[in-house]
Amino acid sequence: MRLKALILFFLFVPSVAFAASADLIAAAKKEGKVVVYSITSRIANAAKDFEKKYGITVNAYNLKDFELIEKVSQEGKNNIYGADFIIAQDSGRVFGEIIKPGYASSYIPEDMKNIIPKKYQDPLYFSFITKVFTYNSETDLFPPVNNVWELTEKKWAKKFWFKDPLKEGVNANFLTMVTSPEVSARLADAYERYFGKKIVLTTPNAGYEWIKSIIDNQLVMFTSDTKMAGALGERGKNIGAVSLGTYSKLRSRKKKNLALMPIMGMEPFAGFFYPSFLLIRSNAKNPNAAKLFVEYLLTEEGFKPWSGSLGTYSSNPNIRQYPGDNSLDIWSRILVFEDPEYIFEHRGEVEEFWNSLVY
Repeated sequence: MRLKALILFFLFVPSVAFAASADLIAAAKKEGKVVVYSITSRIANAAKDFEKKYGITVNAYNLKDFELIEKVSQEGKNNIYGADFIIAQDSGRVFGEIIKPGYASSYIPEDMKNIIPKKYQDPLYFSFITKVFTYNSETDLFPPVNNVWELTEKKWAKKFWFKDPLKEGVNANFLTMVTSPEVSARLADAYERYFGKKIVLTTPNAGYEWIKSIIDNQLVMFTSDTKMAGALGERGKNIGAVSLGTYSKLRSRKKKNLALMPIMGMEPFAGFFYPSFLLIRSNAKNPNAAKLFVEYLLTEEGFKPWSGSLGTYSSNPNIRQYPGDNSLDIWSRILVFEDPEYIFEHRGEVEEFWNSLVY
């Protein structure tokens, strides 16, 4: 009975509600306005709800990740006020071009310091998006591959699809992380498990070797994850390919009649996930309103524009994932994650290596 009572408690315990301090609310309302640059269009809905809740005007600008980074960097260099806070993506560039020069920094609400994992506090992570290996579930009832090295074999020539990393920074970041000491070691182990022998290197490590091998095996590059998911999941075409793309595209399975399934057991990783960051500008004119909005976005109420479908996750673990989706904790065990400093220091080398093979 005691065990049953404990189970019921954890199942039905209400989520913790967070309330901004009265002093912060008063200071933010006195400023009366906040300006945000964001890489996600969903900020518009969050801004509308924030304005309704607090009566503070929000000017929200939706920018592409490279546009936002370049804009903030130029404004920072010239001490030009543009925004009070930003939602930024492409971790290596954010670290090297925004955080390191001091153009923006993290603000952690007091009531979140013991909630958000320490590893997601500096810089302050806002959300995460997953990209996973996927196959056509009409063509194959079960995953047709279980090891990333299988995609380097001749039978998979032209059958591995990936969005061009030069058209999206996060894909270039993933390839950079593949060359990191930790991930390349896992790739070396996976090679030995699959082929039954140790890898013989012709490049600096197993990560570079895998990149070279998938290119040599005629990797197919798309310009869009949406187009890639539509092509992979098409029914009646006997499509025997595997893609590495945005997991959220699986939400279109019913609407677009797509036959898509993820390969959760892929070795040594099932894909990768990447973050966006919440950062207060160093020359913010409305710092209190910015802090209040940051606090709001870290709550269940503020995160609603992002939590309405699978594939996007909050850094606040009390905000549950979309029903039927995996938790961020589960994804983090099977996906490669970004190290901003490593990416900032090494992405140029990986891109140069990539270009030497592709062009």
